[in-house]
Amino acid sequence: MVDLGRVHVESFLEMMSAERGAAANTLQSYERDLDDVRSFLTERSIRLTEAASADLAAYLSSLARKGFKPSSQARRLAAMRQFYKFLYAEGLRTDDPTGILDAPKKGRPLPKTMGVEEVGRLLSQAEAEAEDAAPGQLQRLRMLALLELLYATGMRVSELVSLPARVLDQEGRFLMIRGKGNKERLVPLSHSAISALKSYGRLLAAENAAVKERQESPWLFPSASKEGYLPRQVFARDLKNLAIRAGLTPSLISPHVMRHAFASHLLANGADLRVVQELLGHSDISTTQIYTHVLEERLQQLVQTHHPLAKQAKKHE
Repeated sequence: MVDLGRVHVESFLEMMSAERGAAANTLQSYERDLDDVRSFLTERSIRLTEAASADLAAYLSSLARKGFKPSSQARRLAAMRQFYKFLYAEGLRTDDPTGILDAPKKGRPLPKTMGVEEVGRLLSQAEAEAEDAAPGQLQRLRMLALLELLYATGMRVSELVSLPARVLDQEGRFLMIRGKGNKERLVPLSHSAISALKSYGRLLAAENAAVKERQESPWLFPSASKEGYLPRQVFARDLKNLAIRAGLTPSLISPHVMRHAFASHLLANGADLRVVQELLGHSDISTTQIYTHVLEERLQQLVQTHHPLAKQAKKHE
């Protein structure tokens, strides 16, 4: 009898795309994970659609033996949960074999971030380079605009590089971002981000006008890539090169680290955790709670500075 596991995986991915608005990266991740589960089960003559809880638990155990991190195991389990819930909802199974499986316990490491001084050095380097009118200025202005937008909004790098060109026509200090699941959120822009964006937009328009046969791109950061906009890997590489020129350690700097810096610096300066959740586009506050260490430090400083008993203790020192 033919194993229809692959067919059902494709149907599941179509559903996740059409009904849930899952991003391309998410769909690729689900596909890889489920193909790995199917390969494991096939070696044991078990169809993906007929796997029992014990079969899936054995798969997770095999990952642990191979040295997979708890976070990687948890991601595979999440993919399996979504897939078997889909089979149940479609009437292709009468049960969900993942229901009794426990997620591997994992510690939650603190995110790597950058200090305010390091961000300042990076932006100053980008600004100084963008002012150079030598050939290639558009790319230098693009880098400055990318950095200013990233630090002003905390956008995901995928959201940043795929911004539409119509952003240049917007007036005001707010930007509408389309994030995961096609959910939109409004984020404020800093004055420096608006200025960098306008400078980049003016030179982009001038260069487009100079090449009459060039078709106007719908993207803010156009590129010859398959998607038509700047690949996030290219931005990450260019950011590390900029970090080297700014005298910073490139291995500690990435677009994602800049996003963490945005959140950490906001909280350290008094922002509410719920506000930061909204700005980052986190659907669940628990995701934003990785930054509670910043809040704890700020609260300790507030108590030490303002509590009357703390003030008395300082007098007696």
